[in-house]
Amino acid sequence: MTLSPLHRVGQQRPLLLDLFCCAGGAATGYHRAGFDVVGVDIVDRPNYPFTFIRAEALDHLAALIASGEIRRFAAVHSSPPCQAGCALTVGTNASQGWGGDHDDLVAPTRVLLERTGLPYVIEQPNGRAEIRKDLSLCGEMFGLGVLRHRNFELGGWTIARPAHPKHRGYVRGYRHGVYRDGPYVAAYGSGGGKATVPEMQAAMAITWTDVREELTEAIPPAFSEHIGRALLAMVRSVGVAA
Repeated sequence: MTLSPLHRVGQQRPLLLDLFCCAGGAATGYHRAGFDVVGVDIVDRPNYPFTFIRAEALDHLAALIASGEIRRFAAVHSSPPCQAGCALTVGTNASQGWGGDHDDLVAPTRVLLERTGLPYVIEQPNGRAEIRKDLSLCGEMFGLGVLRHRNFELGGWTIARPAHPKHRGYVRGYRHGVYRDGPYVAAYGSGGGKATVPEMQAAMAITWTDVREELTEAIPPAFSEHIGRALLAMVRSVGVAA
């Protein structure tokens, strides 16, 4: 792994690139862990709490690699969408010559992340695009009001896998026509007992956005803070050894 001066042990807050950043749930956790963060998304994210660049994420990453600017960063987090036939999939894959019909952007994202030579994270929900499940996290691990199961593929580094604690009960709402109460709220969709915006904010500890779509897509900052602390320790240890 090639290290830039920003990665050396003297750097107080290494820089992390946050691709497909949405409103900054992941970014906030990484920032709390000790990183400065730059987010990239194809649509404006005025609620994003850190430096934001509006761009197609894979085009921007490819440009950073080509120019050498990627060496400003110590690590990359990505939460690529996986919607069949979306404009990102069709346009970006064609322009970059990746070819074929993709149901998701995970594969082309991984290709570019490998080219960076940096440690990286690919995040996906359960049941979405296939990734290597190096780490799986649940809101119950952090005492949150959501379960929000998420899987993480880690490139170039590792982290201990925490035990998955037993859930304390049901996710509140209707399922197959039956309503159940429980200690967790459903932070997705609308109707059927799904969480309100204030409930989602409280359950995930996300206070800087009240946009439902952003909240339903966000990962709780507790997840990325946990990942970020281990990632930062690895970055700094490699910096000491370099």
